[in-house]
Amino acid sequence: MNILVTGGAGFIGNNLVRHLLATTHHVVLNLDALTYAGNQQSLADIDGNPRYRFVRADICDAPALACVFSDFQPDWIMHLAAESHVDRSIDGPGAFIQTNVVGTYTLLQAARAYYEKLSGQARDRFRFLHVSTDEVYGSLGETGLFTEETAYDPHSPYSASKAASDHLARAWADTYGLPVLVTNCSNNYGPFQFPEKLIPVVILKALRGEPIPVYGKGENIRDWLYVDDHAEALHAVVSTGRVGETYNIGGNNERRNIDLVRLLCGLLDELRPRADGKPYADQITFVTDRPGHDLRYAIDATKIKRELGWMPRQDHTSGFRKTVQWYLDNDTWIANILSGSYKFQRQGLTVS
Repeated sequence: MNILVTGGAGFIGNNLVRHLLATTHHVVLNLDALTYAGNQQSLADIDGNPRYRFVRADICDAPALACVFSDFQPDWIMHLAAESHVDRSIDGPGAFIQTNVVGTYTLLQAARAYYEKLSGQARDRFRFLHVSTDEVYGSLGETGLFTEETAYDPHSPYSASKAASDHLARAWADTYGLPVLVTNCSNNYGPFQFPEKLIPVVILKALRGEPIPVYGKGENIRDWLYVDDHAEALHAVVSTGRVGETYNIGGNNERRNIDLVRLLCGLLDELRPRADGKPYADQITFVTDRPGHDLRYAIDATKIKRELGWMPRQDHTSGFRKTVQWYLDNDTWIANILSGSYKFQRQGLTVS
């Protein structure tokens, strides 16, 4: 089997590529444009693997995609390439429309042209997995869970662009018969996450002795999914999921942001105490909230458990401990990331 992973140098993508190589005998081609969040250093340990290939290309580049499909002849496409940070989408929505909407359209067209030429077993086994987010569903109140039937209600340029790409994928399935599956996941965390997201920001700000920013009062609630668990779920969906179906993927791990920040500070107190003996939680600082900040996300993952037998392996604390330890053990990776233009600057306060 040949598996094409788009966005394989990104956070979820590099963990998925590593999972596929470790658990299957398939050949994996990573197609990534290497934007600011795409980092080949995250895959340095598999560079010599004979079943791993890399192509630097943009999913908006139709000729490049046509060459990849012709040369590699994928059996599965696992589409993760996307602009993914809400705050960046507030400041610069155009890039999100270009990559998430136009890019997904361009990839769907390339996949359609390729699929229509297939026959026999090659046609039967072809799959297009479109990977999306629970943010397309909008915000929950104090109770309830997002299901696969929840109506879309996106509130940010990021979530709106992902909602559009979800609709495109389903439309190509219904109109052209492309064998599409869609997943919507909760907030991912774990190794190799670009340090603009909440968990790495907390860890790295704490270690640098800087204020740890918490939006608003920290009362926003997210369902946290360890990235390795997500990779296992994606593999299960593309290999055994029902074509045309949507599967929600969650960590069964709801936390208020402030409670998560305090948990991370407590783990750092244990694993690398401050030199002055004071708790890292003393560095917590409340800052202006993000515009349109959704109050609560929570996933009902009953369907994927019932149909595919998937459940998250990490419990309410084990994944966070693994993540903190990984950042403590990988100073070189962090230093390389922070040697560029990104210096923890706040985004999402102005609209361009």
